[in-house]
Amino acid sequence: MCGIVAYLGNKQAYPILINGLRRLEYRGYDSAGVALLAGDGLTIHKCQGKVSDLEAHIGDRSTSATLGIGHTRWATHGPPNDVNAHPHQSTSGDLALIHNGIIENYAPIKEELVHRGHVFHSDTDTEVLVHLIDDIQRSEGVDLGEAVRLALASVVGAYAIVVLDRKAPDVMVAARKSSPLVIGIGEGEFFCASDATPIVEHTKNVVYLEDGEIAIIDRHKGLKIRNIKNQE
Repeated sequence: MCGIVAYLGNKQAYPILINGLRRLEYRGYDSAGVALLAGDGLTIHKCQGKVSDLEAHIGDRSTSATLGIGHTRWATHGPPNDVNAHPHQSTSGDLALIHNGIIENYAPIKEELVHRGHVFHSDTDTEVLVHLIDDIQRSEGVDLGEAVRLALASVVGAYAIVVLDRKAPDVMVAARKSSPLVIGIGEGEFFCASDATPIVEHTKNVVYLEDGEIAIIDRHKGLKIRNIKNQE
């Protein structure tokens, strides 16, 4: 099983992510990682092993950010190693994504994206999804939420995802289908997680996303939920 935790608010994200990942260790995993977005600077740290190995890998490097996503992975596509660990990044470097579940039709999508000039570094279906979102965002000229919606309309499988965009440092987008995802709502802050375990110490106000729902979480505008058919 895999674990997801994400934070957007006014506190430092990294301690919240690491503590949340520790609370999700019961789910079983073989690698861990975080992506931190501060201003227009997107930094990804990930490695094979435990959350403690991730902390050691990061060491004393700067982790200052109020928006971030974290993940623990149980290998499905490709062996457990640093490259296959989440988060995965788009070719442009703008997007970072974490994902629970399996994208069943990732192979033909990957083949098409390779023809379009995308370069892949991992064996995962997850990297295909973040490249697809990036490709749609650029070719259609849409924002992150709409790019996620259009991408998910073309994939087959199960997913719980959270995505960051370096060009939108006040927004994170989450979505689910056949894989649980919960959103915690605090005072001027938001959390995402694969279950309530990492959230309960921060807030009791939660929203469980339903199948086919997409959450647009904005630091200034709050939470908006719509479905893949673009109905709010």
